[in-house]
Amino acid sequence: MTYIKTGVNQPCIVELLFYKGSTGKALSNLAHTLLHGPSTLSSAERELIASYVSHLNNCTYCHCSHAAAANVHFNDQGTAVRGVVENVETAPVSEKMKALLRIAGKVQQSGKAVLPEHIAQAKAQGASDEEIHDTVLIAAAFCMYNRYVDGLGTNLAAEEAYPEMGIRLARKGYKYPPLFLRKAIVWMMNKKAKN
Repeated sequence: MTYIKTGVNQPCIVELLFYKGSTGKALSNLAHTLLHGPSTLSSAERELIASYVSHLNNCTYCHCSHAAAANVHFNDQGTAVRGVVENVETAPVSEKMKALLRIAGKVQQSGKAVLPEHIAQAKAQGASDEEIHDTVLIAAAFCMYNRYVDGLGTNLAAEEAYPEMGIRLARKGYKYPPLFLRKAIVWMMNKKAKN
């Protein structure tokens, strides 16, 4: 149970997004832009960054949900995500992706932990300025999302829910419904959760 009364019977960030529509819409749209919007990084690569940073932050829900979405995009039965979690250096991803994941890992520690040599290494592996920008922003944003859900003590989803969640997130993204529908959607979600 979350530390606050939300009136929304949903796991983790979904509960918080529908608790307060104005912030929920902004946070959902940011996630959609970061992970599905224009970028020279694929949605698979961006979901991998989100999952990796969430893993480093020990945020189970965000790691599992974004890992599930990355698995759908990569269509590799979880090989890339498992490899990155075990060891970025030996993961089955490109050298450019490894360099970007190193940057994401530094952002997770502190923005100031990113040094010019990390940027130079990424550029030497073919990363563009836009890809470095997007990596830093995704990593920073997911530190915020992770702290948001964990700071309010949200509930995890059932383990078996993540594969279906990954399909939905990979295909539909993170767009928020129109605010005028929020109360009706909360009512429907609560009704479905009771059954």
